[in-house]
Amino acid sequence: MGKTLSERSFIVNYNDVILVTGASGFIGRYVVNNLLEKGFENVRCLVRETSDISGLTAVINAQRAEERAVIIRGNLLSPEDSLQITEGVSLIYHLAAGTGTKSFSEAYLNSVVTTRNLIEGSLKHNCLKRFVNVSSFAVYTNMNKKTGRWLDETCPVEKYPETRAEAYCYGKVKQDELIIEYGQKTNFPYVIVRPGTVYGPGKSFIPGRVGIDSFGIFLHFGGSNPLPLTYVENCAEAIVLAGLVPGLEGEVLNIVDDNLPSSRKFLCQYKREVASFKSIYVPKLISYLFCFFWQKLAAWSQGQIPPVFTTREWHAYWKKTYFSNRKLKEKTGWRPIVLTAEGLKRFFEFCRGTKKSGGN
Repeated sequence: MGKTLSERSFIVNYNDVILVTGASGFIGRYVVNNLLEKGFENVRCLVRETSDISGLTAVINAQRAEERAVIIRGNLLSPEDSLQITEGVSLIYHLAAGTGTKSFSEAYLNSVVTTRNLIEGSLKHNCLKRFVNVSSFAVYTNMNKKTGRWLDETCPVEKYPETRAEAYCYGKVKQDELIIEYGQKTNFPYVIVRPGTVYGPGKSFIPGRVGIDSFGIFLHFGGSNPLPLTYVENCAEAIVLAGLVPGLEGEVLNIVDDNLPSSRKFLCQYKREVASFKSIYVPKLISYLFCFFWQKLAAWSQGQIPPVFTTREWHAYWKKTYFSNRKLKEKTGWRPIVLTAEGLKRFFEFCRGTKKSGGN
């Protein structure tokens, strides 16, 4: 086992400048909160010009940290902004990314070009001690892995992400490749963290690994598959430690909680505690054939039917897979702050409140 946190010293001082990009996002707010709780005095919170900062402001106010955390609006597509934003920065947590887009070009711009600008800016200042890039489980492929095997940091990522019907996956794979290339060519001090499905109050949803509701009824593809959940507070703690603990340069760390529920258990609990609805369980063979024939139909249609369901998606999301957090625990001393049973309870309470208030 690795050393406990009490036996380790951090790579930055408490008054060093720490930059958090995407600070107003779902995970970003919790990362900022975690840093402030740990006593860091100079947290620079980068948000987009159009971002809603009410949640981030509430976090800073709750910590009474108006003098320890500053909110900066900027555009990482601008090399000039990136150079200014990274001035004097010792540690970067890079959470800003191209999420929610279906365009591969937009995903590339907002995940790769922005990251390149951020890296180049920090290299010119020559004071960065570590760059933590927040990637995703979406980059992994299970194409050549037998069902029921473990997924860990040694598993291959998508070699041809453009063949996945998922712009987010494409952007994240290319972002990781860029960072690794900088590490190899310039000794750029990076750590890549890959969270599973991040959940918690503030985000009401049923994970896509459980199933889909694209056809008017919920098709439950997940069955007995474990869900790679990580409660947002646990995820933020892991991200922060990946930036602070010595000796992690060049490492990849998966973030996933203990005692993961199955897709079936999650869905049953959601129906019981949030909202009841009809669903149909689709056995593995049928779900695979569904994706296979949809992929063929999309190819036959020459672009008229989008390839949203493919065998690559099936292998990545609906093949039975087990998930490991062993390396994260051994390398950083991380342990979940919120146990899964309590995290699900809080999450379903939030989802129920959202339903009652008329939200999604």
